Amino acid sequence: MGKTVLILLSIWLFIAAVPNGPKPAPKAAYRVETIPMPDGLSAETGAIEFLPDGRLVASFHRGEVMIYNPKNRQWSLFAEGLHEPLGILVVSNSELIIMQRPELTRVKDRDGDGKADLYEKVTDAFGISGNYHEFNYGPIRDKDGNLFIGLNTASPNGGVRSEVRGLRDTVGTDHPKQMFSPVPYRGWIMKLTADNKLVPYASGFRSPNGLAFDAKGRLLVADNQGDWVGTSPLFHVQEGRFYGHPGSLVWNENWRGGNPFTMPLPELETMRTKAAVLFPHGIMANSITQPVLDKTGGKFGPFAGQLLIGEMNQERIVRVMLEEVDGQLQGACIPFLDGQGLRKGNNRLAFAPDGSLWTGQNDHGWAGAQGIQRIVFTGKPPMDVYTMNLTPTGFELTFTQPVDPAAATQPDNYKFRHYRYEYHKTYGSPQFDVQAVPVKTVTISKDRRKVTLTLDELKPGLIYELTLGEIRAANGEPLANKLICYTLNKLKR
Repeated sequence: MGKTVLILLSIWLFIAAVPNGPKPAPKAAYRVETIPMPDGLSAETGAIEFLPDGRLVASFHRGEVMIYNPKNRQWSLFAEGLHEPLGILVVSNSELIIMQRPELTRVKDRDGDGKADLYEKVTDAFGISGNYHEFNYGPIRDKDGNLFIGLNTASPNGGVRSEVRGLRDTVGTDHPKQMFSPVPYRGWIMKLTADNKLVPYASGFRSPNGLAFDAKGRLLVADNQGDWVGTSPLFHVQEGRFYGHPGSLVWNENWRGGNPFTMPLPELETMRTKAAVLFPHGIMANSITQPVLDKTGGKFGPFAGQLLIGEMNQERIVRVMLEEVDGQLQGACIPFLDGQGLRKGNNRLAFAPDGSLWTGQNDHGWAGAQGIQRIVFTGKPPMDVYTMNLTPTGFELTFTQPVDPAAATQPDNYKFRHYRYEYHKTYGSPQFDVQAVPVKTVTISKDRRKVTLTLDELKPGLIYELTLGEIRAANGEPLANKLICYTLNKLKR
């Protein structure tokens, strides 16, 4: 009898030791945290930045500017009464330059009580017509101390008031279903010089809801899909150039007159500078927002030196990989983070001193959400495409980890297709020239981090969309993202 009891006890102990539920999910490379917002605040986030002392400063559509202390998780009101403040430049712990609808404004706490007591105009040398769509973005500062801001075009559904600020356009008045520029300098990127002169810098923008500098100090501007913009683009912006939307041309000092909306399409096409990166609509992003450069030196994972950019309509942040080909910027975009607790409406991004990425969310009547979230690198290396670079015969993929050669050498695991979007006045664009592109050969580097793909054909002026199959790391970890889109403007020779 005693022997039977011992056997039964052994069986029970074995069963108890075996896990009897679903295995815990593997640790993710990034964790999303939601920041508690103050009671009563309409948290449509217009801008977020970090002060030198590590506190977060955020502005909201109804005019509040608030400061959040991550150490004690407390909010305090710094300023109020602003009109749709959509951009903040931090000067010091007590001084900000804020882009609001009527002007660029200096807001400062002079007596040290934590609240602004100085609201001072920096510049208002641009027009306002009263159209609801005349949002303003920026400022950002270059290495020479110049500030750059972006001015939205007006909506054809918004109208113009009888009294406006600035000259009234009498030329481009025929604009059915197209954004337009009723007053200076709607649809422009503007430069505020060190001696406080606001000068027109570049034209042709529809809704430039994101300005940034890359690691080499090049000005990058994100625009939104719509009329004359087939899918959302990221532009490398240079002085004097035109970027596609004709409404703003009426304020070009060299404009010869006439309605820009009636210009022949081929003439507009020869004038415009194309995007460095296009974000396929409904595939990669619907409405991109602020780019931000990862300057964390590895605190945020392996993507230091690359750009991250917000997306309004999906629970997604996108990563951008730029390269220079034949003297021109172009490159690829790939989802960086999908879901995992991330909300929609990621309108503003900012890196904290500790290397975490904060995102301010907004809806403002469109798709999106409200509030602020924080994205933290957990220390677990992600398995992802690190870079996608053009070669004379195809593309080279560099991965963040060595790949399993058994899967990585199979051409069927690399599904390419190419297509383009039409440049026209119609809102958005379907895909044209859609075609599958076979992969001829696959080779892997000795360290198993690089895969070189030879394609059957390469053509400029197209997006090359790659869907990866069962590629995995040498340790078996699957890819975090399988979709990547490369904007091919110039061939590599």
